[in-house]
Amino acid sequence: MADYSAPLRDIEFALEHLADLESLSGYEAFAHAEPSMVRGVLDEAGRFMNEVIAPLNRTSDLEGSVWHDGDVTTPTGFKEAYTRYVEAGWGGVPFDPAYGGGGFPWLVAIALQEMLSSACMSFSMAPLLTQGAIDMLAHHADETQRETYLPKMVLGEWTGTMNLTEPEAGSDVGALRTKAVPADDGSWRITGTKIFISFGEHDLAENIVHLVLARTPDAPPGTKGISCFIVPKFLVNDDGSLGERNDVTCTSIEHKMGIKASPTCVLSYGDRGEGAVGYLIGEENRGMRYMFTMMNNARLSVGVEGLALAERAYQDALAYAQERRQGRAIGAPAGESSFIIEHPDVRRMLLTMKSSIEAMRGLIYVTAEALDRAANDPDEAVRERNQELTDLLIPIAKGWSTDLGVEVTSTAIQVYGGMGYVEESGVAQHFRDARIPPIYEGTNGIQGMDLVGRKLPMRAGGVMADFIAGMRALDDALADAGEDLASIRTNLHQAVDALEDATNWILTHGLEDPNQALAGATPYLRLFGVVAGGWVMARQALAATERAASGEGDADFLVAKVATARFYAENTLPQALGLVAPVTSGAAGLFAIEPKYL
Repeated sequence: MADYSAPLRDIEFALEHLADLESLSGYEAFAHAEPSMVRGVLDEAGRFMNEVIAPLNRTSDLEGSVWHDGDVTTPTGFKEAYTRYVEAGWGGVPFDPAYGGGGFPWLVAIALQEMLSSACMSFSMAPLLTQGAIDMLAHHADETQRETYLPKMVLGEWTGTMNLTEPEAGSDVGALRTKAVPADDGSWRITGTKIFISFGEHDLAENIVHLVLARTPDAPPGTKGISCFIVPKFLVNDDGSLGERNDVTCTSIEHKMGIKASPTCVLSYGDRGEGAVGYLIGEENRGMRYMFTMMNNARLSVGVEGLALAERAYQDALAYAQERRQGRAIGAPAGESSFIIEHPDVRRMLLTMKSSIEAMRGLIYVTAEALDRAANDPDEAVRERNQELTDLLIPIAKGWSTDLGVEVTSTAIQVYGGMGYVEESGVAQHFRDARIPPIYEGTNGIQGMDLVGRKLPMRAGGVMADFIAGMRALDDALADAGEDLASIRTNLHQAVDALEDATNWILTHGLEDPNQALAGATPYLRLFGVVAGGWVMARQALAATERAASGEGDADFLVAKVATARFYAENTLPQALGLVAPVTSGAAGLFAIEPKYL
């Protein structure tokens, strides 16, 4: 297994040529985040992830987190690494300086998340869940709550969790049963059980701030009756010091196929008395609306996990292919075995992995840029347009990227051959870890349903039409680039046509019968991802060609960028044409068989 090396050149290329970091630094809030400053931050972050976090990945998978009598002990090295993470201030980079944050664009935070999740996904779960909790509190908590919790959470001294899932309420959050009853002092008493709570108990930080969804008395049924509460592990005194332990107990942690060092907890509220002390965020019955405020950020971060694990697995597979000898490549001297990287099929696998990673990275970073513009541009029309783009792309960035994360990590095992199936090689861990992001933050089936049911109908299909028009707008530049990019132009044109045809079918037939749209939702999400990835790679090829022509940059690196984009266009984009039929086949075939015969 190779040592992880943060792919800084690839990240910086995506920030400069696919997203537009320099333009974001023109906003007043991000004036300090000019590209040269960001490069320095990324260089230091890359060194930190390589040296401090990445060595924990394999050892922590073997050791795992351990539960004993309500307490959770994280693997050897986690506490020390987390202390250094907090001291360096990495968790606060994108947050409000008023609470101790760095005030950088979310785009920069996404780049940092990629490196952190590649280095050790299990470790990354604690700070990334804390970021989600910070985001929610920053938007909806009152001033006293923000002043009490955010400075400690932004610094990383306290961590945060999101408590949604219950034994009978997974994707159907509206079925949750956790109760909240008002107390005389203005607080609430919380009783119930939550499951699958990542880092719900641990030994890294002195306090854990749980954000808990619960029902108040007389709340309406379903999601309309859900409220959100702050329930800290330790109560906080008026002077900010920690008081007594709250009535929150970790009753067990799950035994999982992957991310074994991330404790996935069952939390019980109110076992010792009348309930855990909680504090209402905002108004009653608006908890789901508040949660959805941070859902785009959360789902984008999960998409980053697919990208990050794919990158880590690719690095391992590439290193192995460069050192493993097996067979004799065509044209190699007789009697001499070749490195497996010389065999065409291994090259195909590596290029498929590399091009998929670059397409994912570009799409995720473009989506993060849109998030920043939606929140910070002074022009209301620009903010609205970028919010629409964000909403459209989030299901793709999350669903397509995490599906590809599974495929790329599986391909890495195939590059290793039999050794990939042996745990000692280390590469199997990436595949095991990659299997959870397609389930996180709404399964990928739900992402597809969200895409066809909520996102395509935005502005009566106008948002999607604008995105398709933007992809078609590359045609002139690709034509001007000549023969070198001709295959990219041809394949992108055909793929966009396929996506447009499938989109029109969904919009037409989905209005007549929602089952028709839902039946094709998952293949449609895949189709959209493949084509959007092709658009990203076409932009990559144009940018690399232009930069090479100007004599700037590393010529070999830029040639490789073009070659990878061409490979994607010629080998992956044609899949779009074959995905139209599954999208448009309708629902009849799904219900043609009685359940008992399935």
